[in-house]
Amino acid sequence: MTADGPTIALIVAAGQGARAGGDLPKQYARLGSKAVVAHSVDAFAMHPRIDSILIVIGAGQEVLLAQAVAGRDLPPPIIGGATRRESVRAGLDAIAAAGGAGRVLIHDAARPLLPAAVIDRLLAALEDHEGAVPALPVADTLARDDGILGETIARDALVRVQTPQAFRFPAIMTSHRNWNAADEATDDAQMARASGFAVTIVQGEPALEKITHPQDFVSAETRLAARATTRTAMGYDVHRLVAGETLWLCGIRIPHTHGLSGNSDADVALHALTDALLGTIGAGDIGMHFPPSDAQWRGASSDRFLQHAAGLIAQAGGIVDHVDVTIICEAPKIGPHRDAMRARIAALLRLDLGRVSVKATTTERLGFTGRGEGIAAQAVATVRILGDI
Repeated sequence: MTADGPTIALIVAAGQGARAGGDLPKQYARLGSKAVVAHSVDAFAMHPRIDSILIVIGAGQEVLLAQAVAGRDLPPPIIGGATRRESVRAGLDAIAAAGGAGRVLIHDAARPLLPAAVIDRLLAALEDHEGAVPALPVADTLARDDGILGETIARDALVRVQTPQAFRFPAIMTSHRNWNAADEATDDAQMARASGFAVTIVQGEPALEKITHPQDFVSAETRLAARATTRTAMGYDVHRLVAGETLWLCGIRIPHTHGLSGNSDADVALHALTDALLGTIGAGDIGMHFPPSDAQWRGASSDRFLQHAAGLIAQAGGIVDHVDVTIICEAPKIGPHRDAMRARIAALLRLDLGRVSVKATTTERLGFTGRGEGIAAQAVATVRILGDI
């Protein structure tokens, strides 16, 4: 935050997105590992100069938004109006009621692939201007459609305007208040100009293309795939076998004379897999997230640990591609339970069964596992992480 107030990102996600097809409004549909709107939220959240994020949604979309941005610390959404202009105004009014802002970046949720460089350019432009928009030159020949091809239009001085559009907050608030509600505006820059504020242009990005039609999802997925990197990490864990405990392995209760001892349910296989997943994003180990000294995890299901790690990967823009678990013990026999174990891990991570491998081996009666004193497990996880645009 600077002396003249915070910088707030206002994401407009109130539309119905009918032209994009599907059962959900496009802003809540999946793109890669997360919902369309979550991409914009994460782009702003990771930028050091954005102080807070406010989302405007349509009436009745509260549950959809909560599912789309689960795990993110966001203020309650604002309910928008029947038009984009009314939705933006609702967001601006909420900001004003909360004390105002120094700058606001108004962004359409349907432009999910937001580069940090665009945010940088917009904020730099606001040092000298009341407003700034990203734009791209027009490359195609333009012509009038009169039923047949009409006259061409000079494109030299034309640009394609994108979002986010950035403004000093007092300027855009004044512009909305001055606007004739009987008219509709195509964007906020138009309204600012009508109120006499100069709006400058900064370089836009092809990645910011708007998702409007079903084929636009294909293009966006292609852009995501082109910048994905693959990461692999390993996890390892050991627990002692003791009488009187229940034995859990890979989320399945296994009949046996002994169970594993630990602060949680001591599922050594899921612990190793959790560490492997955390390793792919450099997020430490299971003990950092669920300290053994914390009584709340006593007896806890290791399912929770695994899903927590998977959630962190999703928030980082990652997709789990494959997991492989090896259980090391003399007894019990793992073979009869292997299919159930694979199915349980697949369900917890929402993976196809073919992306989950569970194996078992012994140590030929050598060492603590060979003597039946404990069970060890190792795991390897492969994850695709979407890098910066």
